[in-house]
Amino acid sequence: MLPITFRKEVDPEFRRRANFLMTIVSLAFLFLIGRLFFLQILQGDRFTYLAENNRIRIKKIPGTRGMVFDRKGELLVDSRPSFDLLFVPEDAREPETILRRLARFLGRDEGEFLYLLEENKGRPPFEEIVLGRDVDWRSLVAVETHQLDLPGVTLRIRPRRSYLMNSMGAHLLGYLGEIGPKQLKAQKAKGYGMGDEIGQFGLERKWEEFLRGRSGGQQVEVDALGRRVRVLHEVEDVPGHSVYLTLDRELQETAYEALHGKDGAIVVLEVKSGALLALVSTPAFDPNVFARGITGEEWRALGQDRAYPLNNRAVQGQYPPGSTFKIVLAIAALEEDVIAPDTPLLCQGSMAFGNRVFRDWKKEGHGAVDLNKGIVQSCDVYFYQLGQRIGIDRIAKYARALGLGEKTGIALDDEKPGLIPDTEWKKKRFGQPWFPGETPSAAIGQGYITVTPLQMANLMAAVANGGTLYRPWFVRKVESLDGTLIREYGPEKIRSLALKENTLKHLRSALAEVVNSGSGTGGRAKSTLVEIAGKTGTSQVVEMRGAYVKSEQLSYLIRDHAWFVAYAPAGNPEIAVATLVEHGGHGGAAAAPLAKKVIEKYFSLQAQPADGRQASRQGERRAN
Repeated sequence: MLPITFRKEVDPEFRRRANFLMTIVSLAFLFLIGRLFFLQILQGDRFTYLAENNRIRIKKIPGTRGMVFDRKGELLVDSRPSFDLLFVPEDAREPETILRRLARFLGRDEGEFLYLLEENKGRPPFEEIVLGRDVDWRSLVAVETHQLDLPGVTLRIRPRRSYLMNSMGAHLLGYLGEIGPKQLKAQKAKGYGMGDEIGQFGLERKWEEFLRGRSGGQQVEVDALGRRVRVLHEVEDVPGHSVYLTLDRELQETAYEALHGKDGAIVVLEVKSGALLALVSTPAFDPNVFARGITGEEWRALGQDRAYPLNNRAVQGQYPPGSTFKIVLAIAALEEDVIAPDTPLLCQGSMAFGNRVFRDWKKEGHGAVDLNKGIVQSCDVYFYQLGQRIGIDRIAKYARALGLGEKTGIALDDEKPGLIPDTEWKKKRFGQPWFPGETPSAAIGQGYITVTPLQMANLMAAVANGGTLYRPWFVRKVESLDGTLIREYGPEKIRSLALKENTLKHLRSALAEVVNSGSGTGGRAKSTLVEIAGKTGTSQVVEMRGAYVKSEQLSYLIRDHAWFVAYAPAGNPEIAVATLVEHGGHGGAAAAPLAKKVIEKYFSLQAQPADGRQASRQGERRAN
């Protein structure tokens, strides 16, 4: 029997819709199959890796920073072990709750931690947030005790910078700080990352590439609470290189103590090499504050301090040189044969020029004055007249030849050039000619002229060594931890001045008499230990016209600055010193005794056996 087939006419619209639906379902099915193939077959290894690494952390181990030593091998900067307090948001289900709990355990303000959490919201949740650096032992105990209650909170040991001289060498040694976004962008190719420390100032910044160690790390498996289970892989860190300075620690300490309670600077240079033996700027700051992590409040206090402790007065402070500039005038006059050393000029206490009266520091005057007397007694009127004969352009020529008006090139931050004016500068700066009435002020180191203490120390070194200007330097060598020599440094000549022997003879004789004759302005620098040669200077902060006014009668901020520049021994110079005391008054009274103290310290150290000094210092460290 044949099946009976019943045919029913299907609506064409229905058939079209059914076919469309089947097509959509088929395409969706094919897409799912393709996606599964992509995930399981083509990308299977990648997703397996990612899943595995959900329980893996990379623990960075910072490389220990290199040590810094003085010229005798005395340790100045070291690194010590410390602990950082860290937080990984990914390991905490409720980060804010955990941080509030942590603050309660540590007795801290929870707002500090919550602020850091908010500040780092844009970072990946698995990256560590530094909650505190160099935490104390009480905090360590609290975190370890409550570890189960603090998921995501960990401790990391890391080397912490230790500046053994505290504030005494701050402006030379500098400090470290956490790398900022701009620095990170510039240094990322060199292996720096967020949270790393980098030299921000001074030696730490300039010798960063040598001092910085190479970081290591661990690939660590962690549990659900972020606790370490096992180390999967480890790369050892490499310590940085050691840097040896020309600086003498004991001399640096003496210079710092001499300036205690004063604003100013002292610079000591080796005459025959330009090596820096001491550089002090006061007031100073303690770089250890930066090493442990400076707070916002501490940073604001430093920045708002009107004494400007962050300013390195030795290289950044620009001051009128006052009568120390008379050394330049004497050299220019003798080299240009403007005047003979024994030619007398009359000083009656003042000099009239045009509608102005230029006064001498000695109201009654000095009488007949030759070059020697002019320097020894620092006669202003003599140098007013000498300046008019030389002219500003020749004065500027010799000042610049002696290193003034330009940076010395020392490897320190933000060195200032000072200013040596001439006719061209005046026209360019003010659109005016140089007026003859401006030269007398320039002749005694006032007016537009400014210098730095480092420049003046370098000038005295050049006078002492016969006319060679060296670039000041303070790093002798760089060595690896095993003693391999990496880099060595030495003297670098800037220029040699072909000064006449007669010029040097007369000038050196006068500078020695300034201190030792009994009639000179620098008598308070006279020493029984070594013969010192030098020149005093008193530079006006505010021009005082009219009546004679003693500096101590003025309010502090408008008192004169006190200068004393020197070298020793006078007959065979070894060191040059520049001393500046801001608002100190007369150079002979305020600055000369400080220079004497530093110079005597240097020669007392030279008289001691090296092994004896070393043993003494080691004994001091053990006692402390």
